[in-house]
Amino acid sequence: METTKKRQVIVTTERRGVFYGTLESYDEDARKAVLLNARMAIYWGTTRGLLELADTGPTAKSKISAPAERIQLEVCECVIDVSAGAVEAWKRAV
Repeated sequence: METTKKRQVIVTTERRGVFYGTLESYDEDARKAVLLNARMAIYWGTTRGLLELADTGPTAKSKISAPAERIQLEVCECVIDVSAGAVEAWKRAV
């Protein structure tokens, strides 16, 4: 089943990729997601694990990639909604 509700999410992949962006589409059966304005968490830099990135966003110790306008992710494991405060932190991350 494909969903197209646009929301800010973190998507993890089977190959341990951690990506943030606006969810353009997600096909749960095919395990594929398309993100707009995507960023990759190269190093989380958190003290409370992955979900801290969704709750409060990247920390000063996090290493975040440059943005990509649109990416398609394959073999997605998890789609996590991001809080409003975390969205702002992701926008500021360098």
